[in-house]
Amino acid sequence: MSTSTSKPMGGEASGDRVTPSSSSTGKKEKIPLSTHLIAGGVAGLAEALACHPLDTIKVRMQLSKSRKAKGLKPLGFFATGRQIAARETPLGLYKGLGAVISGIVPKMAIRFASFETYKGWLSSPDGKISPSATFLAGLGAGATEAVAVVTPMEVIKIRLQAQQHSLADPLDVPRYRNAAHAAFTIVREEGLSTLYRGVSLTALRQATNQGVNFTAYQQFKKWAFEFQPQYKESAVLPSWQTMILGLVSGAMGPFSNAPIDTIKTRIQKASHVPGETAMSRLVKVTSDMFKNEGAKAFYKGITPRVLRVAPGQAIVFTVYERVKKLIDYAKGSNLGAEYEE
Repeated sequence: MSTSTSKPMGGEASGDRVTPSSSSTGKKEKIPLSTHLIAGGVAGLAEALACHPLDTIKVRMQLSKSRKAKGLKPLGFFATGRQIAARETPLGLYKGLGAVISGIVPKMAIRFASFETYKGWLSSPDGKISPSATFLAGLGAGATEAVAVVTPMEVIKIRLQAQQHSLADPLDVPRYRNAAHAAFTIVREEGLSTLYRGVSLTALRQATNQGVNFTAYQQFKKWAFEFQPQYKESAVLPSWQTMILGLVSGAMGPFSNAPIDTIKTRIQKASHVPGETAMSRLVKVTSDMFKNEGAKAFYKGITPRVLRVAPGQAIVFTVYERVKKLIDYAKGSNLGAEYEE
């Protein structure tokens, strides 16, 4: 299946460059990994800056318990955002951003490298890969990035986002001042293992996200070419179509694993309890949520999460493509616009 260079980061797959000479010989020339890493890192940074407030709102909604205990209706998406901005200034919506930015580049590097490795292992001898193999490669890439980067980053980010202090009041000193201080404090007071709290749920969430994103995006792309044969020869869809496909495929991940994400957030926010095992913590958090807040609690924050992930795919795609072209131009080369899966 031929696809365009346009690969959103949530479901991106680095491709192989097809040049005139390589087309005639049947060989595919690999695009340098450095190009993907630099473009992916910049795109991830742009996504974080644009969409992080939505993530902060999602986390606050997932952690909210007090209103339910008082018999009040939980705050919705917009009300939660307004409350944060009013109590903590608009900058409060960017709490935990440092942890996210510090993890973007290694996260993208590991995602690209591991997906390409797993895809190579699962491809047929002629280089083609089936949808099921793509899904497995996506699962592997998501789990790999979760263990290597995402879990510690999420623990620190959630601890920072959970702090409800005002950034306008210099006397209102939070427990964690920034990402580095949070990491140091957590390791000193609770041990290094705390940074990997919820690693199994994070790996499951990332794995399902990447599996769904990779598979859905490529399947949608295949259908787009079938309905629009005029684009088959160039193997490139218009950018607006690719952005819509990335938007839809990116939104599918959150719906597939919302309960996992909510439970993970509760576990990672909680402080260490001596003698508590990972399984007992998981059972306690899950049972308490269902008993005290009902089944709907498992889908808290789904709106801001979808609103963050789906537009994030469009932002990542646009920035990624532009930066990649700039890198190609700076190198004095044209890597072409045709990729083969």
